[in-house]
Amino acid sequence: MGVMSVREQIEQREEATLAAGAVRSSRSRGRKLNEEPHPIRTAFMRDRDRILHSKAFRRLAHKTQVFVSPEGDHHRVRLTHTLEVTQVARTISRALCLNEDLTESICLGHDLGHTPFGHLGEEVLSSFLGRPFRHNEQSLRIVDHLETRNGGLGLNLTWEVRDGILNHTWSMPPPSTLEAGVARYADRIAYLSHDIDDAIRAGVLSVEDLPSTTNRIFGKTPSSRIDAMVKSVVENSFGGDQIKMDREIFDAMLETRTFMFEKVYNRPEVTAEQGRLRRLLLELLGYYRKHPEQLVLEAGRQEGSAGQGQGQHEPDMFETTLVDYVAGMTDRFAVREHSRLVATMPSAPR
Repeated sequence: MGVMSVREQIEQREEATLAAGAVRSSRSRGRKLNEEPHPIRTAFMRDRDRILHSKAFRRLAHKTQVFVSPEGDHHRVRLTHTLEVTQVARTISRALCLNEDLTESICLGHDLGHTPFGHLGEEVLSSFLGRPFRHNEQSLRIVDHLETRNGGLGLNLTWEVRDGILNHTWSMPPPSTLEAGVARYADRIAYLSHDIDDAIRAGVLSVEDLPSTTNRIFGKTPSSRIDAMVKSVVENSFGGDQIKMDREIFDAMLETRTFMFEKVYNRPEVTAEQGRLRRLLLELLGYYRKHPEQLVLEAGRQEGSAGQGQGQHEPDMFETTLVDYVAGMTDRFAVREHSRLVATMPSAPR
């Protein structure tokens, strides 16, 4: 390969072509455990591959985005959401001359910690624990402790990717890199657009039901909505030191999001289904709490099982193992385990 490795050539191109505020792979703040540089891939390219090949990433194919067990084949799941977020973010990063590999890595890992049944699962775990369960924190825990690589716990990702995963939600402090800021916007852009598309496909909404502001500002097609939001981010962030939108587009995005919560995410028609799934998860959590030996047995069968690699700040290792295990379930696995362990139990002694 000559005097300079392929990786070094890529890093040299980054130095010459990326924007002043972009993160150069060669200037990463590093990993918790030092590693020898790869001859072909940069640090962020390696992070992307580690996330993409993880078990937690594959499980996203069977986790709810909005519609639980949708009847049609074309509704999004957590995996397709992740891929759409990644595509939107790469488009923005390329336009802004940012590090696309860093942006991609953050986006691929941002939802690894999502529970079965979407945000309902987060609510159930929070209720069960008596404290907030946050999927972004669980995503970081997965890449730091629960996934395995070369026989060890954790994927040993770079500081920048870990920061972006933790701070991708708008309830967290702003992330430390422009690339992570892009991922944060891309997440909201993608889910607003595709959730509208799925709701229309499911017959929950029609285009004309959307707020007039939404249709006027964003247009009436999925591509026009994404295009309007992406253009706003690029035009208002180019050459700057932060990722942002213009006020009109940002306000329209917030109005659309509020509408989606009222008419789709929290619509009365889903109350009964949510109640059933809430009871299912609570009963499953209760079963494992009453039968800890079963939890240890089941979790121990998983490679890189929950409960390993605990930090001293975690007061209850069993509770942590329980949450890790149930949060990592896919929708269908949670239903199957409830049927196997809970539904067959007698309701009362004879």
